[in-house]
Amino acid sequence: MTDTTSRNTFSLLGLGDMGTALTRTWLTAGHSPTVWNRTPAKAEALAAGGAVAAPSAAEAVAAHPLVVVCLLDDASVGSVLEGVDLTGKDLVNLTTSTPADARARAAWAEERGARYVDGGIMATPTMIGVPEAGGYVFYSGSRAALDTHRAVLEVPAGVRFVGEDPGHAALHDVALLSAMYGLFAGISHAYALTEGEDIAPKDLAPLLSEWLGAMGFFVGNTAERLTSRDFTTGVVSSLAMQVAASGTLLRTAAEQGVDAGLISPYLDLMRRRLESDPAAHGGEDTAGAVLLLKR
Repeated sequence: MTDTTSRNTFSLLGLGDMGTALTRTWLTAGHSPTVWNRTPAKAEALAAGGAVAAPSAAEAVAAHPLVVVCLLDDASVGSVLEGVDLTGKDLVNLTTSTPADARARAAWAEERGARYVDGGIMATPTMIGVPEAGGYVFYSGSRAALDTHRAVLEVPAGVRFVGEDPGHAALHDVALLSAMYGLFAGISHAYALTEGEDIAPKDLAPLLSEWLGAMGFFVGNTAERLTSRDFTTGVVSSLAMQVAASGTLLRTAAEQGVDAGLISPYLDLMRRRLESDPAAHGGEDTAGAVLLLKR
């Protein structure tokens, strides 16, 4: 489906760091969106660069068929759009939310006559409008609405559609961020272990990068095992061996005066998997531990 949105027929509500970065990128590309923010000065500053400042959220929504929302949270979306006529609008919500929030907001929008698309931005504001930075946005919900406005939406960052379930963009977003924070936790623990030793952080850094890169196979390997439910074929480092070795990690943390709180939950998870049935799970790799996380 071809894009039918011209360069001055969409509105953006919310001009925090991300909303401002989005608007500046659209302006640079020759678009002139209508913008609104609770603090009018932010909209007025962008108007100097070619945007159109709307005096109210309702007037911004009324101005164009495409309405992009980038606010603080889901409650802010409901508050800002309360009583605003959404009939015939395509609402693209780039506000960070949970899958349940996104699904509820989609139903709320559709009841008001709008097509709904949820978005999860996988980029910082400094990555917006910089293709080589690799930023993109997960989108889910109305495929027809997304296709209608794809040419506009792909200007600030890449477009990745992950399904018509409105909650899937948020779910993908949080899944990737959760993995990121787990990685950050391990890196932080590694630096804490060497803090105060004659090991410079800048010397440890390339070793960490190299090692973590080598462990990247775990992502695809875990996906394959969770799909097949075969946790034993081709195992190189068994669960039993890793649980036995985990004691060394914890003793080292204690010796170095480091709180093991960042790594002990995963070590405990491996131990629980093993102890639930040593004969069945001892020869597995660690992917099966994922099953213990589902409540």
